[in-house]
Amino acid sequence: MSVLVVGSMAYDSVETPTAKIDKALGGSATFFSAAASYFAPVNLVAVVGEDFDFNDIEFLKNKNVDLSGLTTEPGKTFFWAGRYLANMNDRETLDTQLNVFEHFNPVLPEKFRDSEYVFLANINPDLQYNVIQQVNKPKFVAMDTMNFWITGYLQDLKKTLSVVDALVINDSEVKLLSGQDNIFKGARIIQDMGPKTLIIKKGEHGAILIHKDSLFSCPAIPVENLFDPTGAGDTFAGGFMGYLAMTGDINENNLRRAILMGTIMASFSVEDFSVDRIKDLPKTEIRQRIKTLLDLIRVKEDNNWIKL
Repeated sequence: MSVLVVGSMAYDSVETPTAKIDKALGGSATFFSAAASYFAPVNLVAVVGEDFDFNDIEFLKNKNVDLSGLTTEPGKTFFWAGRYLANMNDRETLDTQLNVFEHFNPVLPEKFRDSEYVFLANINPDLQYNVIQQVNKPKFVAMDTMNFWITGYLQDLKKTLSVVDALVINDSEVKLLSGQDNIFKGARIIQDMGPKTLIIKKGEHGAILIHKDSLFSCPAIPVENLFDPTGAGDTFAGGFMGYLAMTGDINENNLRRAILMGTIMASFSVEDFSVDRIKDLPKTEIRQRIKTLLDLIRVKEDNNWIKL
């Protein structure tokens, strides 16, 4: 089954404590598609400007990514520049130029409207809602959001939340959206807004899945060569949604497996600038990292391990 993603394509200038790159390929739809394409065909909807070099996304054409929904508009492509601090968790935004993305109004090609798995990346919640109305009978719809939409577009956001199955969000955004300092209490409030599944991203501390009344926690994979965290969240979402689309199964146990797969793909993404690390991953590397993560969470039990 295919997965639909609606989001951004961009150029990024990124500076870390050890390296710097200018005009690197970025954007939520880019990272998502690169990751999801390992598991299922991807239908991509985004907008770029006249300055965009389509050679930069040639690899996507070879990875089951349908670019029929990618449009070119007069002007320049969305641009972001940022600098990561020494801890590689905090960053400073140096420049944001929305350019053609400012007036992005996604219209799905007819053949995309039957997509069963839909991911609405970080865009205006009103646009996210309009996309959902264009999809015929989606099986599973997940969305991303951010502080900007929570504080400035709350009613539009709540409208969209009421019609999605899952929300991908970080722990500080849970607190902001719910008004609760405890993320688990906050998650219950957000579930009442609509999505019964929450994926709470905690960066180097992993991710939490809250599905209806159940809870699952997945650690992050230790990465020795942390190079660039940009796009890790969208890569995570790509692995998560791609796995669900590949298996066609949204029961609780498979959602847990999808969290593992999202974690694995994100761990690759941070090892290089842009999508360079996830452009051409051998399946043997993915399988080995699956084993690494399973070893992290597995406990070898015997009948005497509890001494009470």
